[in-house]
Amino acid sequence: MGAVIPLGDASRRPGGSAIVTILLIVTNAWVFFQEMQGGNRFVNTWSVIPYRITHGQHTITLLTSMFMHASWMHIIGNMIFLWAFGPAMEDAMGHFTYLVFYLAGGLIAMMGQVLGSPNSHVSCLGASGAIAAVMGAFIVTYPRDRIRTLVWIIIFICVTYIPALWLIGFWIITQLFDFGALAEANTGGVAYLAHICGFAFGLVLSRLFVDKKRLAFARGPYG
Repeated sequence: MGAVIPLGDASRRPGGSAIVTILLIVTNAWVFFQEMQGGNRFVNTWSVIPYRITHGQHTITLLTSMFMHASWMHIIGNMIFLWAFGPAMEDAMGHFTYLVFYLAGGLIAMMGQVLGSPNSHVSCLGASGAIAAVMGAFIVTYPRDRIRTLVWIIIFICVTYIPALWLIGFWIITQLFDFGALAEANTGGVAYLAHICGFAFGLVLSRLFVDKKRLAFARGPYG
């Protein structure tokens, strides 16, 4: 048993407040509370069901589903990754542009999942695709930054500093392998295709959103 948990970018201090990242986390938490209150009916109403989307129904769920989560561990894990990588990208893009980028990444990610299983009746939900887009943008913008990371292996726990290129690169490799395994077995599970599509969106298009004038903010002791 083990885990690698990113805690934040140790190489730089954002020049402004991460207000959009904070609002996204709050919104995800509020929607999750609504899920707990509404149960399966709420999930079925507001999550993406690929068959509906490919038949032109409930397209609003492409947006609403990216603020929903399947469990406490799902939302906690996603919000940890969003907080680790979001503030630096928000600072690099500016608040409004970052919000547009985040939502666009989430939409592209969910559409990728839909197109990968167009006749599926299984609910798809989660912020993972949008957060993967943020991570893709981060690895392009700050590949040499070191990420303060909590490493937990059985009973061994430590905090270390891992280059973003290694940490995020390892993450996307696991997504590619897991997607291959699921595709071969033709089974359901985590929306790995959404992760891959979101990451690819951030990797390829993030430079269109980043404001070069905002990139020169202070570096920390591990830069």
